[in-house]
Amino acid sequence: MKTTKLQFENADGFLLSARLEFPVDKRPEAFAIFAHCFTCTKNLLAVTNISRALTSKGIAVLRFDFTGLGESEGDFADTNFSSNVDDLVVAADYLRSNYEAPKIIIGHSLGGAAVLMAASRIAEIQAVSTIGAPADPPHVKHLFQNSIEEIEASGKAEVSLGGRPFTIKKQFIDDLEKNDLASTIKSLRKPLLILHSPQDDTVDISNAAKIYNAAMHPKSYISLDGADHLLMRKEDSLYVGDMIAAWAVRYIEMSEPEGLDTDMQVVVRNERDKGLLTEIKASGHYLIADEPKSVGGTDLGGTPYDLLVSALGACTAMTIRLYANHKGIDLDEVKVHLTRSKRYADDANDPENDKSLLEFIDREVEITGDLTPAQRNRIIEIADRCPVHKTLTNGLKINTKEK
Repeated sequence: MKTTKLQFENADGFLLSARLEFPVDKRPEAFAIFAHCFTCTKNLLAVTNISRALTSKGIAVLRFDFTGLGESEGDFADTNFSSNVDDLVVAADYLRSNYEAPKIIIGHSLGGAAVLMAASRIAEIQAVSTIGAPADPPHVKHLFQNSIEEIEASGKAEVSLGGRPFTIKKQFIDDLEKNDLASTIKSLRKPLLILHSPQDDTVDISNAAKIYNAAMHPKSYISLDGADHLLMRKEDSLYVGDMIAAWAVRYIEMSEPEGLDTDMQVVVRNERDKGLLTEIKASGHYLIADEPKSVGGTDLGGTPYDLLVSALGACTAMTIRLYANHKGIDLDEVKVHLTRSKRYADDANDPENDKSLLEFIDREVEITGDLTPAQRNRIIEIADRCPVHKTLTNGLKINTKEK
């Protein structure tokens, strides 16, 4: 997972802090927005784990702090459920303008209720998922039930939520009451996945049933048996991410970048506004290349030399596998470890002259299986016969012209 920090402005002019997480060395097949739980932040461990599971399946994830929470600007006391929904719409606008419109929207707890409201305002959303979400926003009032009278009488009260003090104003309570979530769910008519734990003691499992019954098909439910409301166990949050990714691909159109058509084997594109981040389409498969931040890149993908060395490693492993299969050798696994470097040749005449520097790729082959010493030695010899190895060592000519 590759992460970039960013900010975008909400409807009131406050900067919201966000993280945009990309698949490693792969162009995103879709973008998703994640809405965190009530008074939580984008950095909750469960949110990070869910994002990691999604990016491993090729889905980029934007997670951000709602106004007044985490690293985002604004005063939480002046926010409400409706402003959270507005923040989600602005997040979608940001993705649409700078990357690609989101096709998936995911929300946890009250964030789940917010995505149900926001999904109808984001035209490109093709799949919606909730995690431990209440069936109606006023449900959260039970978290500060003991302060309701003070809030009604004084207009506000300081309450403790998760061990932290928050000011809740009467406008927050009033706003919760005015949102008709049931009607919104019924009219949503987008694929919906509901995940909820039967043991959730913050948002009762009955809420999942109400959301499910209100929604139109296609709709799905997954029980998070044994999980707590905040998904504190790593295995629970990773499971949630895996399930959402597996479900979503059935309903969303996976992206193919425009302008990468070619009648040749590979086409590579770099655009001005993306710095050194470069898209690659190789025989119909999408990759990205980049450079470290230290040299002006965004470090969202491997470098061109990383890809070159990877090509040698992949070809080596495939060649060894084909040889082992052909000979009936009991080869369980082969790993190829490689590093490219520049150094002086052992017989360089002038070690102080940079022209004496040569380029090397050091390759180590790790073999696992019930093999004899002779078989192991032969496999190391076979490594040098891979086609990419021969191309690199025999030399090649590159012809360049304007297209």
